Parts: sequence; structure tokens; C-alpha cells
Amino acid sequence: MSDVRSIPLAGERFTSTQFLEVRSPYDNSLIGKIPACTSADVDRAVAVARAALQAGPMPLWRRAQILDIAAVRLTERREEFAQIISRESAKPIKTARVEAERAAGTFSFAAAEARKLAGEMIPLDALQSGEGKFGFTLRVPIGVVGAIAPFNFPLNLVVHKVAPAIAAGCPVVLKPASQTPFSSIVLAEMLIDECGLPADYLQVVTGGGSTVGNALVDHPDIALITFTGSPDVGWGIRSRAPRKRVGLELGNNAPVIIEADGNWLQAADKIRMAGFSHAGQSCISTQRIFVHSSIAAQFTDALAERVATLVVGDPADEATDVSALISTSERDRVKSWIDEAVTQGAQLVSGGVIGDDGVLRPTILANVSHDMKVCAGEVFGPVVAIAAYDDLDEALRLANDSAFGLQAAIFTSDIGKGLKAIRTLDFGGVLVNEVPTWRADQQPYGGLRDSGNTREGPAFSVKEMTEIRMVVISE
Repeated sequence: MSDVRSIPLAGERFTSTQFLEVRSPYDNSLIGKIPACTSADVDRAVAVARAALQAGPMPLWRRAQILDIAAVRLTERREEFAQIISRESAKPIKTARVEAERAAGTFSFAAAEARKLAGEMIPLDALQSGEGKFGFTLRVPIGVVGAIAPFNFPLNLVVHKVAPAIAAGCPVVLKPASQTPFSSIVLAEMLIDECGLPADYLQVVTGGGSTVGNALVDHPDIALITFTGSPDVGWGIRSRAPRKRVGLELGNNAPVIIEADGNWLQAADKIRMAGFSHAGQSCISTQRIFVHSSIAAQFTDALAERVATLVVGDPADEATDVSALISTSERDRVKSWIDEAVTQGAQLVSGGVIGDDGVLRPTILANVSHDMKVCAGEVFGPVVAIAAYDDLDEALRLANDSAFGLQAAIFTSDIGKGLKAIRTLDFGGVLVNEVPTWRADQQPYGGLRDSGNTREGPAFSVKEMTEIRMVVISE
């Protein structure tokens, strides 16, 4: 049992004789072992968290102080966290460093929200019945938060759940993805041991979705579930917990429209990474590319030239741009989607093969049709699909014709076309002369339809994690 990594749970460093192995997605080497928690362990964690809340809310200045310290300590330990991210998720090390830096910024934004968390005055004497009464609202913690995190951004997306909860005054029971648990474990230890967060305000439960995940979702003392992951799982959680507040950040098949008057070479430069960073395993990875027919051939050639310069291989190598998918089963699924598209008439411009190192090469498909899986579904792999169009209205219609609605983009030099896209594209975010993969951690980030039902970003998550309490004082 000594080689099983301990986790912060119920005020102690907990280990178990039952464990899960965590292996590198790149070379399958053993990274470590984590406890296989049970529903009883979740019960213990929730009980401790609920008791912490019942003891009285943490004052705002203390929440902000903890978050400020966390931003500093994470910046100081940026390289350590980047190495953990890179090893457990096969994210190239230079990309992992960016994630760690962003996570520190997310803590800072949450600290700012903690300092200004407030209600508002209610003019009760606007009606005769309210004369002599003084009214205002408070923002109070919603309760214990159950956080279920994904593998693709194992640090920053965890911080997007934990930091707003701390700002709101909510204890958290965190379930990291089983493939990438160590970022969460080390983060929780840092917050407790170095930043002053009470141990009962953040506990980690490791294990599978069918055990730990379901136990969190079903627990009567969990007030809010925040989940990032697949639509099927997310909407399943929503249906299982009708009386809880459930925040879902789910999938997408991000479209970008490139008009003939737009800077299509700049678009190609940006899509070189936006379509393939972290092997396309991002909810806003650029996937569907609609290019005006007058420039489609030139754009496709330009993108292929740029993608050919991507370095594929070991995530620990400083030169690597693209590495392995999270599992061989996911790699093989993505490869089957590529093969199916080619069978259905798509042109394989580049990639589409698995190298000797087991890594799927960045893939460009052209002449795709709208009903192919690589267009209609979320690939979540290193694949972009190019389709030509003749009319902007057609491109806007095709971009909108999706079960997803997270972020979309257009490249154009015509302000009228840009404004038309902003008004027409039915997505949570619309970007002009930028790829849909771009995100600022302080923005309201979230989507429509199968992409989810919430907005992330500390300012928005904090409000979701609080309730409004009306206060009336009579003279």
C-alpha cells in the first residue's frame, strides 16, 4: 500500500489497498497508483465538507487571501506542475507550461471576485406596504460543491471549479479524471499546506465515474455539481440530479468561416496550432473549416505546408507540438472516423496514419460533406475538415447546423460581414479574425445545446455557486 499515492480526504492523507494504475498515454509507462475510492469514502468527504459549512462561512478577506497566495505559489511551482500535466496527459511540455500559467491567472481572477462578492439594495418602500422597511440581499454559499473534472486540462479546468468555489465560500469534493489525477492531488495539497485553505474545504476522491462520480451526483448533501466532459455523461448527470444545480461544460465541433476578403494566410497560421494543440483534445479545438471556394485550394495548400512543420512525438521533448491522444482506444476511434470519411469521399490531404511511436499524425481532410462524423460529431482528435462554400449565408447556415454551440469564428475584412456573423452564429462565443479555439480565462465561457448549460470564468461561476438571501429589517 505504501506505493499508492495518498489523497487529502476527511482531514487526513488517505490511501487504500484498492487502487488504480495511472499510465502515460504516450509510452504506457506506469506513472503511479491512486486510491480506488468507494461511495463510503465520498460519504465521509461530503460529511466533513458539510460540517465545515455549518460551522460558519469563511470571511471574504480570508478567501481572497488564500486565492492570492495560490496564484503566487502556482507561479513559483509552474515548472513542477507543467511536468505533471505533461506526463499524465501527454500534453507537450511547452503547452503544459502555458496551462500552468493560465491556472495561476484563474486564481487571481477568483481572488478579485471574492473581494467584491456582494448583494444589492432592494427599495422596499417603492410600494406603500414596504414603508418603514429596509431591504437588501446577501450572496451566501450554495452548499457543498461536487466537482467532476476532465483529463484534457487537468490543472486549469480544475482551478476553474475550485477557485470560484473558494471565492463563494463553498467546500469542494473534487473528483479528477482517473487518467490525470496527479495535477489535482498536488494542487489540493498546495492549497491546504501552503495557502492556508482549511482541509475540510477541499477533498479529493479518486476513482471511476460509475462509483465515485455517481456517488457525488446522487449524494443528497451535494448542492451543486460542476462537470466538464462528454455530452452523454453530462446530460445523464443532469437527468439524475433534477433538484441540484448542475453546471455542464461539454463538447463542440468548432467552426471557422474564412471569407475571400479575410486574411486567410493568418487563419492558416493560427489553425496550424488551433486544430492540433494537445492532439485536438479541446472542446474548442478548430474542427470545421468553411473556406470560400475562390480561395479554398490556396488555403488548403497553405495549411498543409504549415501543419507539415509540426513536431510530433514525446511530450517531454521541448520541440514537440503534438503528442499522443489520451488512450489507444481514443486514437483508434479517431483513426476510424478519418478512414470512414475517406471512404465516403473526403480527400486525405495529410496525416491520417499512426506513426511507429503509436501517435496519430495531424490530419487534414478536404472536400468533406456535412453529414460525415468528422463534421457532424466532435472528433476530439488531431483532425480538421475543410469544406468550400460560395455564399456567406450558406456558410453561416452550415456552421449553425450542429448539435453543439460553444464557440465559432469568422475571418473577414468586411465589418458588415463580421457583424452579420456575430448576429447569426448561434454559439456561446463568436470571434472575428481569431480562431474559435481562443479563450480568456476571465470571459463568460460556455455553450448552447449539447455544449452545455453554464458559463465558466470566475466572475460567472462564483455567482452560480451562491444563493441570494433576502434580508428585510423593519423599523
